[in-house]
Amino acid sequence: MSLLTINDLKVRYGPVMATNGFSLQLDQGESLALVGSNGAGKSSTMKAIMGLVPLAGGDILWRGESLKGKKPSDIVRLGIGFSPEGRRVFPQLSVYENLKVGAFSRRDGSFETRLEQIYGYFPRLKERAKQRSSSLSGGEQQMLAIGRALMSFPKLFLLDEPSLGLAPIIVERIGEILLEVQKREGIAIILAEQNANWAMKFASRAVILEVGVKAAEGASDELMRDPKVRSAYLGI
Repeated sequence: MSLLTINDLKVRYGPVMATNGFSLQLDQGESLALVGSNGAGKSSTMKAIMGLVPLAGGDILWRGESLKGKKPSDIVRLGIGFSPEGRRVFPQLSVYENLKVGAFSRRDGSFETRLEQIYGYFPRLKERAKQRSSSLSGGEQQMLAIGRALMSFPKLFLLDEPSLGLAPIIVERIGEILLEVQKREGIAIILAEQNANWAMKFASRAVILEVGVKAAEGASDELMRDPKVRSAYLGI
């Protein structure tokens, strides 16, 4: 049984179809790049998985169980973490307090242990633990958003445009940390990105979306050799 299965997904905003009937499957520990231009349906797919937008059609299954109609908080408890576009940390809360919010679904006394694990991945967050998150740089806020989502011990981690607005050196560092997390914890990752070159180097498999429809799917290294993909999405 696949970890996540999306069947004929449709998300609608009024008359506009954000996603128009695409399907995919993701297995435990797999990494997937969801690539496409602005408006391709990447964020809508993420929000649909998290229960943040209603489905206009199709279904999303988590370990064979439908997520349709479930609250976002319940979906987090099932084992899906989400780092949204634009980071969206709580600006008036400290770094420590933001991370504590991320652990809301845990009631097993594992908070302090997990906190130290996250500080191990992101030493800068430990240095800034008492600072308001509004005082952090863009890169530090992105690390905090990722760390906050990881506090819930997800089995699947969704990241929406994590490279947006960040310097290339910070983007590369975030990619290195995500690979470390995946290796240590065996989590699956879906990375929604306009930065196709970086995302497809990170993920083993990629799906290319165009106006809510799947335009291509396959191993990332194979797609990166495809002349049409190279021209349309990689700028080569």
